[in-house]
Amino acid sequence: MIVPFRLVLAAITLCAASITGCAATRTHVSARGSETVAIPFALSKQNNLVVEVRINDSHLLNLMLHSASSDVTLTEEAVRRLEDLTLGETTRVQSWGGTSDSRYSTGNRLRIGSLTRDSVTLWENKHSGEGTDGKFGLDFFGDSVVEIDYDDGLIIVHDQLPGKARDYEAIDISNEDGELYVEGVCLFGNETRANRFLIHSGYAGGLLLDDAFAASSGIDGKIAITETSRLTDSYGHVIKVQKGVMPGFSLGRLRLSDVSVGFFSGEIGRQKKSVLGGEILKRFNLIFDLGHNRLYIKRRST
Repeated sequence: MIVPFRLVLAAITLCAASITGCAATRTHVSARGSETVAIPFALSKQNNLVVEVRINDSHLLNLMLHSASSDVTLTEEAVRRLEDLTLGETTRVQSWGGTSDSRYSTGNRLRIGSLTRDSVTLWENKHSGEGTDGKFGLDFFGDSVVEIDYDDGLIIVHDQLPGKARDYEAIDISNEDGELYVEGVCLFGNETRANRFLIHSGYAGGLLLDDAFAASSGIDGKIAITETSRLTDSYGHVIKVQKGVMPGFSLGRLRLSDVSVGFFSGEIGRQKKSVLGGEILKRFNLIFDLGHNRLYIKRRST
């Protein structure tokens, strides 16, 4: 049986080099009476959010918060270090680069700061961000509102939408089986084109265009190609991508200039979804209100 593995598309691993330790989790009650939990994160050199996570009340690992993932994965190297972790059956999983076998372990406890989840299934991957031991998704936080404060390096978990959201730009998002999509508008040449993008904090770059949009827009002939690179998914599949700079990109009423963009072309192309990655996300502070299918964004103060 082949299991569709959403996190694997999420695992385009152009990720972090140096990761620093994080301070203790902070819990406080706001003036409105709502409780919040603040979890420090380190922003890697490749724009990934790295959090200290404890597995089964013993092992402390660095995991990447991955907005395009709804599973918890550990690298093969991390699994080898966890001598008391039992990996059972192997199943066939599907990634954007192909299919691979993956082992998994059920019934684990995952603790992030003061937040704990039991009965967690851990999947084994070949890769994660450099300097990280795996990844986890926003679903770890359940129905909570999740704020990502890049200015202060905090993931703040709220039990209701915070009052500060009124100062943010509210954008509709769609949640499709755990994958979060937002509409963005690309500007190149003398034209603008809207497209749907997967919000993908695990992708280091700005935009990655799906094959159909790249072909129909003719972007290959409208921007200068700056480099050709290789992307590797969690299971070691490699595909090539061309990169350039898009003159403009808009989210809601907020406009960005000189956005890095990548796309596949010709026979090497197999990208079905456009991706909005960490290089763009880090330009904003974010609030995810998944219960109401809203993303609130505000330009960072720094």
